[in-house]
Amino acid sequence: MLELLAPAGSMEALRAAVQNGANAVYLGCGTFNARQSAKNFTPQTLTEAVKYCHVRGVAVHLTLNTLVSDREMNELCELIRHAANSGVDAFIVQDLGVVQLCRQIAPHVPVHGSTQMTIHSLSGVQLCAAMGMTRVVLSRELSREEIRHICANSPIEIEVFGHGALCMCYSGQCYMSAMIGGRSGNRGRCAQPCRQSYGYTHWENKYPLSLKDNCLVHYVKDLEAMGVASIKLEGRMKRAEYVATVTAIYRKAIDEGTVTPAMEQALMMAFNRQGFTDGYYTNHVDRDMFGIRLDQKEDPKFLQAARQSYETVDTPLVDIAFRGVVSTAGSSLTVTDPDGNTCSVSGPMPEIARNLPLTGAMLAERLAKTGGTPYRCVEVRTNVEPGLILSAAAINAMRRDALNQLTALRARRELPPLGKPQRIPEIKGTGLPGLTIQVTTREQLTPRLLGSETSMLYVPLHILMEDEKLLRTLIHRGRVAAVLPRIAHDDELTALQGKLHFLRQQGIKDVLVGNLSHLLPCREAGMRIHGDFGLNIYNSRSLHTLKQLEFATATLSFEMTLPQIRDLSKLMPTQIIAYGRLPLMVTEHCLIKNRTGECTCHLGATKLTDKTGAEFPIIKDGNSCRSVLLNGKKLSWLDRQDDLNKLGLWAIRLNFTTENAREVDRVLEDYLNPAPFDPGACTRGLYLRGVE
Repeated sequence: MLELLAPAGSMEALRAAVQNGANAVYLGCGTFNARQSAKNFTPQTLTEAVKYCHVRGVAVHLTLNTLVSDREMNELCELIRHAANSGVDAFIVQDLGVVQLCRQIAPHVPVHGSTQMTIHSLSGVQLCAAMGMTRVVLSRELSREEIRHICANSPIEIEVFGHGALCMCYSGQCYMSAMIGGRSGNRGRCAQPCRQSYGYTHWENKYPLSLKDNCLVHYVKDLEAMGVASIKLEGRMKRAEYVATVTAIYRKAIDEGTVTPAMEQALMMAFNRQGFTDGYYTNHVDRDMFGIRLDQKEDPKFLQAARQSYETVDTPLVDIAFRGVVSTAGSSLTVTDPDGNTCSVSGPMPEIARNLPLTGAMLAERLAKTGGTPYRCVEVRTNVEPGLILSAAAINAMRRDALNQLTALRARRELPPLGKPQRIPEIKGTGLPGLTIQVTTREQLTPRLLGSETSMLYVPLHILMEDEKLLRTLIHRGRVAAVLPRIAHDDELTALQGKLHFLRQQGIKDVLVGNLSHLLPCREAGMRIHGDFGLNIYNSRSLHTLKQLEFATATLSFEMTLPQIRDLSKLMPTQIIAYGRLPLMVTEHCLIKNRTGECTCHLGATKLTDKTGAEFPIIKDGNSCRSVLLNGKKLSWLDRQDDLNKLGLWAIRLNFTTENAREVDRVLEDYLNPAPFDPGACTRGLYLRGVE
């Protein structure tokens, strides 16, 4: 059966989801979730929410899907313990260190890989399974055929995003909000810059980054047939009436297999951005997917009907069966639910009837009155001796006591003892950092760059494959790693793996990867694996996980501050990006094709411009037609290398993106003989100010 997973940004929204047919809800507690602006739950209300849901047969998934700093780990451990003791049914996790913590503290609670992990291929799912996860929420950019392939071969459950807001960027790979205003999407504080207006080369009142909301209501039976375990509805930031409406419609679509015009209209009235899209699912990735939220007058009757669905009724009701006994030995009542839970209570001694004696039918009629409770009586068996009487008040009291016991039993789960988190050794890096360099184009491999002393030179895979003479030169040079695109779907990974095997045979031993999905293909090719920024390494435990996964080095998140980097336990060689235009988004859409209708991204970079005049260059993700949106200002710490020397790093990286050959050589000179910092063209990034 396809699970319907609904959002709960508040207790009211939780009731709306449950009363309208959700099989499970997902919610946040405290600060460790990706929707910090939702009301969310406190530890106390979390316990109440779990009880409310469990009594009604609904599961609760707790979102822990943000990056967590070392200083926050103790607080997070307490939340994991409390949530486990409260009986949550799953943790939804992004941070690799948090995955480790959940498995160590509460191994009985399933861990689900969040869409923030950017898992978009079967190999990524397989790696998550090997790490102990029981479900993965796939990236929203996958097509029907890709989802079907993963479901057919996955060793664990697959969850698919079904309805609600679409980010322009692959989830977990967006740094735009953090760089612009210090509000990190990876920390639950996204300011939604993709909903703002931009123009190409100059500002226009257009919205090239604002997608319509996803809507897969017509495909729920398709998803169920291909083996998807759960369909998720987005909306923890939306009000309860929205949750009620969307949950009820998807419930009906799953149960009945049809979608009526009235259901479609209700979805539109609940929320839309100039309609909906199914473009990713149907593999029609085009300009029709874009839209913005327009002001529209609310319909009071619509909102009132939505509220009534969860304020005036109590559904879904749990089917129960009673067995009542009235005899000269006493009275008793037993209740049983579909899960096999059984509760029994004793009542008062019956009296000899003077007028109308109690019959089995009369007892059954009184026991079946379960209104105002989360139960529905579907069966009553009675054993009533003739000539006896038992008051209605006594029968009602037995029924009430039995149901109260059942409610307590359903709300309580037998929990195994919790574990303790493994202690991470404190290892401080020593010595001065070396230099690594990453290029994006063939032109940037200047003679001066090739002659520079580096700990590693990162060159895109497609450049290594396109130029045999260059490949031989680089192999002779040594210390060269192939750079994989951050995104590579299953059909692309097959070709990618073949190229890796070829490079390994030629003598290239190292590869730089920014996504967990690429790890297994790289291992199979016999490559030494280096972790890129896309893995979002933000704490010592995440580094520990990478070490266990046999990464050779790691690139730390550029959302960290210098003190956080300094205090990190250097369990393996680590580096940071010290120069270059930082990547803000990676998109399935070709942003250039969306402008012109024709893909010309091979001709070079173009740019978006916002209303302040800030520019954001666009380049390709590797050799694909996906776009990478870059920050306009270049990160630069070349004039403050003494500060970086104190962080215990293995290396600092120069990241060349849009630079021409002359600019590359100038930066190399600045690395050796730093020029004064230019605040008009450069930024210190987030290393000083950090993120929320």
